[in-house]
Amino acid sequence: MMLKKKSLTDLFLQNATYVMFGAVVLYFGVQQTSFLMPDSMANIVKQASFIGIAAIGMTFVLLTAGIDLSVGSVMYVAPLIAGLLMQALDLPPTMGLFIAIAVGGVLGALNAFFIVVLRIVPFIATLSSLFLFRGFGTWLTSSKQFDFADEFRAFGLSSLFHIPLPIWMFALVLILAHYMLSHTGFGRQVYALGNSQEGARKAGLKTASIQARCYMMCSACAALSGYMLISQIGRLDAGFGEGSEFDVIAAAVLGGVSLFGGVGSVFNAAVGAILIQTVKLGLVFTGVNLYAQPIMQGFIIFLAVLVDGIRDKRTTALLKRTIRPIQ
Repeated sequence: MMLKKKSLTDLFLQNATYVMFGAVVLYFGVQQTSFLMPDSMANIVKQASFIGIAAIGMTFVLLTAGIDLSVGSVMYVAPLIAGLLMQALDLPPTMGLFIAIAVGGVLGALNAFFIVVLRIVPFIATLSSLFLFRGFGTWLTSSKQFDFADEFRAFGLSSLFHIPLPIWMFALVLILAHYMLSHTGFGRQVYALGNSQEGARKAGLKTASIQARCYMMCSACAALSGYMLISQIGRLDAGFGEGSEFDVIAAAVLGGVSLFGGVGSVFNAAVGAILIQTVKLGLVFTGVNLYAQPIMQGFIIFLAVLVDGIRDKRTTALLKRTIRPIQ
């Protein structure tokens, strides 16, 4: 009986995100039946796609037991540089998309330089680049609003088979990231590094290169996320993306990606992003006080972090019990 109880507990901990997601949808659906309508569900996925794309990139960094606090600033400055080049060279929005992703990769490489080469703690390095990147963006614009061409907004609001473009981008990034982590040698190396950096180094893995690529992919995804979000409104101001790094990290952690590294998947991060957006829209549907909404969101995020800590402790304890002593 004791073994069965433990198994059920472990099963809950491993699937806590899906349990919370089901409970949240059921609760808001009971409170407001229109919440479960197809249009509402589609809107949730579309709105979640922006944070979801960035959360997928963040997953790579978290799997290495790192963190990137600069994603909100990357979401601001990468599309801004793309927009300036589009305006100066009369480039189409599709070209601007690739420019934004490339700029994101360069910004990620700068983060990697701080962390891998200069050996600065990721939290401190990316906190510094958060202000560095945003300061560079506000210097470029002198804190003035930047307006994109009308064709840019038409690009962002376009759809294929009646499915909005942001959802297609979200799905594409999700599939590519899943394939990379689950079916390539690089993906296995990322998990190995997150489980034990020293062990990965002793096994001959190029840990510095793995970390660098993860930070570059994280920033590239943040740039894509910012570009797609701006394409919905067609303008960019100095406050764009502020605080988004917390939603991105929360989405990944809500999905079960461990802050301690080596545990989680991009699908989990995607579900976490959808869960966050479900809570936000559900609170609006049910008429919860505007000032109380951050409290509810914070409580759910706290539960996710708590579950992550408990899950990590149980996993560590299980490994200790299963390791055989040296004869």
